[in-house]
Amino acid sequence: MNIDLQAAIITGGASGLGAATARLLAAKGAKVSIFDLNPLEGETIAREIGGLFQPVDVTDEGSVTAGLDAAEAAHGTARILVNCAGIAPAIKAVGREFVPHPMDSFRKAVEINLVGTFLVASRFAARLQQTKAIGEERGVIVNTASVAAFDGQIGQAAYAASKGGVVGMTLPLAREFGRWQIRVMTIAPGIFWTSLLAGLPQAAQDSLAQQVPHPSRLGKPEEYAMLVDSILANPMLNGETIRLDGAIRMAAR
Repeated sequence: MNIDLQAAIITGGASGLGAATARLLAAKGAKVSIFDLNPLEGETIAREIGGLFQPVDVTDEGSVTAGLDAAEAAHGTARILVNCAGIAPAIKAVGREFVPHPMDSFRKAVEINLVGTFLVASRFAARLQQTKAIGEERGVIVNTASVAAFDGQIGQAAYAASKGGVVGMTLPLAREFGRWQIRVMTIAPGIFWTSLLAGLPQAAQDSLAQQVPHPSRLGKPEEYAMLVDSILANPMLNGETIRLDGAIRMAAR
């Protein structure tokens, strides 16, 4: 997929992995639309890259449809989708004094991380199927899982379940969308420096970094964006989840 002049949508594009991806794609000539619920950061980045910001709740079909409509009106039908919107709750299944995990919190993680990813991807693909292919493909979807999908830690039941679902639907979606020349890939990042980790004490950040075999540091959002770029460039990458983690395998806690 040649990025130059193509319309791209980044969910969760106001910060972290999504913001880095928005910047990289824009630098390569893409017309980027950012879907996020943080208008201050989202509009700032959109202005910086000459893109579009849309306040989109990925769990709400009406909101997603409105966002896709606005993005299409501004840039034409998008051929690139990168789903980065997500949350990372840390709650034990049974907490102190035998209090079980609140179900509203569990459902919220699944709704945003899994249902939201599917909702945007399926609606994006439905529009893209109606356009003409460029060479041998119409477009590419890149979803975001996590290494927690494979070795989730204690307190990550909701998060690991939601990200495991993203991994699980990668191949079925790639097989279904293949007839329309749309590729589907998933990236499973390890421990990356994001606004969430930025709030931790430096000692805690250093401890997390030391768990990574090599390089022994936190991943950079720009390195996630680099992998998105590689996926877009290589037409044989399809239906697979790539761990981007410095060879880390998470301990139980």
